[in-house]
Amino acid sequence: MDSAHLIFLSLTIGVIAFLYSSVGHAGASGYIATMTLFGLATTVIRPTALVLNILVASIGAFQFWRAGHFAWKLFWPFAVLSIPAAYLGGYLQPSASVLRTLIGLVLLFSAARLIFRREDPPKVEQPSVPTAIGFGAGIGFLSGLTGTGGGIFLTPLLLFCHWAHIRQAAAVSALFILVNSISGLSGYFAANQSIPWLGILLTPAAAIGGILGSHLGSRHFPVRIISMLLATVLVIAGMKLLFTR
Repeated sequence: MDSAHLIFLSLTIGVIAFLYSSVGHAGASGYIATMTLFGLATTVIRPTALVLNILVASIGAFQFWRAGHFAWKLFWPFAVLSIPAAYLGGYLQPSASVLRTLIGLVLLFSAARLIFRREDPPKVEQPSVPTAIGFGAGIGFLSGLTGTGGGIFLTPLLLFCHWAHIRQAAAVSALFILVNSISGLSGYFAANQSIPWLGILLTPAAAIGGILGSHLGSRHFPVRIISMLLATVLVIAGMKLLFTR
């Protein structure tokens, strides 16, 4: 990749980090979409997305916690088995075609969530511990396998089931993304894989975007139009992965 493409990719990553962090996410699905559109190999995309996810999720988790939206009682049942499950998912190395299909489906699922985002539930009720543990394990495994932090699944689950308000779901998802991204990347390392140089070069842009986005997002930044724009990018990249070889 030449310097001009790297600069453009960095700017795009920074914008994605800003947009996603404003709603409590770290941006893995957006990073995957962007790197896919840039024609990068799936073996580069997954670990790079995890590296950027860890950075932006760390920033977002702190910002939403500082704003008073985090709930430990809601977080820990989802996280307790998701961490080892994400490690297992990160350790597994599926074939390129399988990985392309999985990531494509993840992107389309994320786009659907963004398009059909609901308003804040009027009343919420915390799920039972066994239910939360079971869902958390499944989401964790998928997050490690696909190189996402799992927030694109956890946030809509919390909202659709009326288990959390929007900003509370964002705060819980931010830390959930962080711990699962770390676990998934550890599993990737354990499989004797190395971090692509691209993951290091893109960190400054992701950090700047994450700081600005999470600061505004934790303080009532509007997200509806942003969600629709992101959904468009995710649909394009997801369809490219699923239907081109």
